Amino acid sequence: QVQLVESGGGLVQPGGSLRLSCAASGSIAIIYAMGWYRQAPGKQRELVAHVTTGVHSNYADSVRGRFTISRESAKDTVYLQMNSLKPEDTALYYCYAVSGTSMDTYWGQGTQVTVSS
Repeated sequence: QVQLVESGGGLVQPGGSLRLSCAASGSIAIIYAMGWYRQAPGKQRELVAHVTTGVHSNYADSVRGRFTISRESAKDTVYLQMNSLKPEDTALYYCYAVSGTSMDTYWGQGTQVTVSS
């Protein structure tokens, strides 16, 4: 059993910042990669940011330069620092982790981010 617990979502004004956290626990000995997807109402889920064991990261074009993903391997935790938030960033943000042994993907329950004045 693997659990991913997210935190840090909320309501913020345009131009503001939020930091999301996601901690993995349970039967996942080695994590190859962690990251974040988001899904807005009526839209498809999209990859926001991804970071691998080698600290290689990539971002969606829509967030590059505004969002920063980082990983604390010792704690199996990933963070998403979101700056200069826009109303179009409003979505349910999901954390995921990819097992380094089975390559299975595990998901968090999602945390809501709302950008509105």
